[in-house]
Amino acid sequence: MQAIIKTAQRENWAAKYQAQVAAVISNKADAAGLALARAQGVATAVLEHTAFANREAFDDALAQRIDSYATPGQPPLVLLAGFMRILTPGFVNHYAGRLVNIHPSLLPAFAGLNTHQRAIDAGCKVAGATVHLVTPELDHGPILAQAVVPVLPGDSAATLAARVLSQEHLIYPQAVLGLLRNI
Repeated sequence: MQAIIKTAQRENWAAKYQAQVAAVISNKADAAGLALARAQGVATAVLEHTAFANREAFDDALAQRIDSYATPGQPPLVLLAGFMRILTPGFVNHYAGRLVNIHPSLLPAFAGLNTHQRAIDAGCKVAGATVHLVTPELDHGPILAQAVVPVLPGDSAATLAARVLSQEHLIYPQAVLGLLRNI
């Protein structure tokens, strides 16, 4: 999220593509991304999922909040960054083709959680990250970008995760820029 905000500001997406990071929304009030966004002058909001009776009610409220930040006539891109909730099909379909996620593996390998340890346990020689469009099937949307990093002898999940994260910060803004150029 921070890499996207900084890239958008540095490369002046507002002037070049009429695009800006309008808001950062979290389901957790203590999410570090909220403070980072505020420091960059980006609006923030918290929508606690525990305040809702079910997943559908939360996702409906989340969509309304997201849409409240949209520029009239310009449907928003919705970028997931550290948002660790499975979204309902209704929410995903509302933003079809505009809902983007980053996943810390070379999809379709290792969808879900604990990707780095699973790659090490499987004896993979490479790992990486994938930016993809979100579909109702978890971690299975069309791939927009991938980055590959080696799995080194003696790697732990934490050391591999750090190398993958550095690549995530590069490919996510690039993938978003690719979408902006085609809107």
